[in-house]
Amino acid sequence: MWQRSVCVGLVALALGYLCLLGPELPHSPLRHLSASLLGGLRRARSLEERVVAAWQAAIVRPARRWARVAVGVNACVDVVLSGVKLLETLGLEPGDGKNHAVLNSRQDLKEAFAHFMEKGAAAERFFSDAESFHHIARTASEFPGAQLYVGGNAALIGQKLATNPDLKILLCGPVGPKLHELLDDNVVVPPESMQERDEFHLILEYQAGEEWGQVRAPNANRFIFSHDLSNGALNMLEAFVSSLDEFHPDLVVLSGLHMMEGQSKEMRQRRLMEAVASISDIPTDIPIHLELASMTDQDFMSNIVHQQVFPLVNSIGLNEQELLFLTQSASGPHASLTSWSGVPDVGVVSDILFWILKEHGKTAERASDLTRIHFHTLAYHILVTVDGYWGNQVAAVAAGARAAGTQACATETIDTSKVFLKAPLEFVTSQIEALSKISLNPDEPVVHWHREGISFHFTPVLVCKDPVRTVGLGDAISAEGLLYSEVHPQ
Repeated sequence: MWQRSVCVGLVALALGYLCLLGPELPHSPLRHLSASLLGGLRRARSLEERVVAAWQAAIVRPARRWARVAVGVNACVDVVLSGVKLLETLGLEPGDGKNHAVLNSRQDLKEAFAHFMEKGAAAERFFSDAESFHHIARTASEFPGAQLYVGGNAALIGQKLATNPDLKILLCGPVGPKLHELLDDNVVVPPESMQERDEFHLILEYQAGEEWGQVRAPNANRFIFSHDLSNGALNMLEAFVSSLDEFHPDLVVLSGLHMMEGQSKEMRQRRLMEAVASISDIPTDIPIHLELASMTDQDFMSNIVHQQVFPLVNSIGLNEQELLFLTQSASGPHASLTSWSGVPDVGVVSDILFWILKEHGKTAERASDLTRIHFHTLAYHILVTVDGYWGNQVAAVAAGARAAGTQACATETIDTSKVFLKAPLEFVTSQIEALSKISLNPDEPVVHWHREGISFHFTPVLVCKDPVRTVGLGDAISAEGLLYSEVHPQ
C-alpha cells in the first residue's frame, strides 16, 4: 500500500514540476509527458478507486424525473436478534434438530432452528399458532439488543426512495403502529392501509462457530419465521390500486406476490387471478415495476410468468436465485442448471434475460408492456431493456451497484478500503450464440452490448468485505436503479 502512495506522490510532484517549466519546454513533448504521467497516475490507483471515479462521472440524474411513486403491497417489521439467546429466554433447551415445513409449536421452532443452524443454511417458515407466535414476537421485540427495522420488499423500496426529498412516496401494505413509527416522514400511508397490530418477521441470527448444545454453526446465517396472514393473502392489493386514483403516481412499484406461496394451491390460484384483474385496472400510462423474491413452487412461478402478470408490468427486478428458478419453472434456456457455481456466468445470465424479453416482453406482435429487467447478483448487475423505451440506463445500473456497496458496508459513500472487485474481468456475452468477448476496463466499468433490439448494460459491484446488514439489499438496489431511470413517452 505505501509503495503505491509514494509512487502517486512522485508522479504528482513530477507533473507539477513539468507545469512550472511548461513555457520553457516544447509544447508537443510537454503534452506527451503529461499524458504519460497522468496515465501512470491512473494506473497507480487501485481497481476499486478507478471504478468509483468512473461511476461518479457516469451517475447523472435523468432529464425527466419521477415526482410521485406508489409502492405496495408487502410490509412488516423485521425483528433481528440472536436466535440462541431468544430460545434460551423462551426456556427452550437445546436438542436434536429436525426440519419442519410449518412450525406448529415452540418445540417445532426449536428443532427447526437447530436443524438449519447445524447446516449453516438460511430458511424461512410459517408459525401456525397465532397466540403462541404473538407471545414470542413480543418477547423478541422487547429483548435487549434486538433491532427493529422496516421489513417487506415494498416497504423497504418505499423507505429507500423516501430518502430523496424531491419524491413523494405512497406506501400501501399492512402497516401497524410500530412500522408506521419506523417509516420515513416522506412516506404517506393511506388510512385503509393501517391495522391495529404489526406483522412481525423474526430473524434469528447466529454467527460462525456459535454453539447451542451439541450444535455448532459452520458459518453465519439466519432463520426467519412469522405468522403473517395479511401479506400472505395480499390483503392490501385492492386498496393499493384504488388509492392510485387520488395519489396520481408517475411510477408504481409492486411486490409481495411471493408471499402467496404459503396459501393452498386453490386459494393461491384464485388470488393470483384477482391480482391480475386489479393490476389491469392501473392506467396503462403509469409504468409498473415488479420486484420478485425467493420462491420454491415452480407451478406458482410458471403461473406468474404465463398468466398475464409479466405482460402487465413494464419492469422486473430479480437476483440470481430468482432468475435461475424462473428459467427452470418456465422451461427457458439453461433450465437444466441446478445451481450456480461461484459467481454466475455472465453469458448464461445474459441468455436467460434475453429469453425473458424475447418470449414475454414487448414486441410489435405481442400485447406486453415488459421492456426492462434489472438483474443483480453479489459481483455484478445487468440492466436489460427493449430499445426505445428507457433512457439513462448507464447511470441507473451504476447507481444500483453503488448502492450495493454503500448499504452493505453502512457507509454514506463507497470506502474503497472496505470493498473489493469480485466481478470477472473477462467474460462472453452469451453461451448460446457466438457473441463478443469483453474485457472489463475499470476506468469505463459500464459495458454496453446489443442483441436483436435489446440493450444490455453491465457493471461490476464493489463487494463489502465485512457486510453490516444485507437484509433488503436487493430492494435498495432496485429502488436506486429506478430512481435514475427514465421512461420514454410512447
